[in-house]
Amino acid sequence: MGRLVDGKWESGWQKPNAKGTFERTTTQFRSKISAEKGGEFPAEAGRYHLYVSHACPWAHRTILTRALRGLEDAVTMTVVDPHMGEDGWPFADSDPDPVFGAKYLREIYLRANPRYTGSVTVPVLWDTKNATIVNNESREVMRMLDVEMNAFAKNSVTLAPPDLRAKIDEVLDAIYAPINNGVYRAGFAATQEAYEDACRTLFAELGKWEKILSGQRFTCGNVFTEADIALFTTLIRFDVVYYAHFKCNVHRIQDLPSLWGFLRDVYQRPDVKRNVRFDHIKTHYYWSQENVNPRRLVPLGPTIDFDAPHDRTRFA
Repeated sequence: MGRLVDGKWESGWQKPNAKGTFERTTTQFRSKISAEKGGEFPAEAGRYHLYVSHACPWAHRTILTRALRGLEDAVTMTVVDPHMGEDGWPFADSDPDPVFGAKYLREIYLRANPRYTGSVTVPVLWDTKNATIVNNESREVMRMLDVEMNAFAKNSVTLAPPDLRAKIDEVLDAIYAPINNGVYRAGFAATQEAYEDACRTLFAELGKWEKILSGQRFTCGNVFTEADIALFTTLIRFDVVYYAHFKCNVHRIQDLPSLWGFLRDVYQRPDVKRNVRFDHIKTHYYWSQENVNPRRLVPLGPTIDFDAPHDRTRFA
């Protein structure tokens, strides 16, 4: 995986803390695109570029937001190769970096800050005019694409309705630690105690959402929002990767009827389905994460019918 330290690349996986618990590093680029005039990063079509991975659930949030809002002409995008090795995320020959011709994503970070210290993660929202990173925090990039870039969206249906934003933020906060990051805390745990703590917390929280979603179509009621995207990008990887690779095997999502129905409901939206790449997802986790899967063997299965009918429209 590796990281940059004062602009120099250091390979190797992030070490867990003294208790064997994985601790995610915080993102550092936190500027904002603004629809209001006079800002440092004004909303403009064709100005901003997204660097993403189809494999990464955090980047996947922004891919889906861009697609669902119809911003694919307004915000360009480059997808990194799923094989993340000792040099971090590489650019694929099939989708090279169009801005600088970089070989690795870390070069983009160094363009923004030659003395950067920290992880090199996706997504990255790049400003082509100021030649810098605007933001690399997925939650904030989602909101900027949806709200601040609204004038350029071909789909007029927002994912963050003003009257629901407080609720959306509440749900995003609630699912982040135990679910979105919880699968990583289980998968990257270095002790039995740390693993069990993360896994028990994860499934307790999934149980809560199983109950909530038995009575409503989406996480904030019956309106599809950013919060549903954030839950979806974890759930779509669950039975495919997390169940086996990260040992999150108390239940499959398929064993939880409401969550399984929710997952199929979201997946079957055309703009979502065409932006789910199971080949990238499986290759990245099983090939790249040698600390979990040293032989880098990528499994053939599982076979899951995400197109199976669901009954979630009963809540509409």
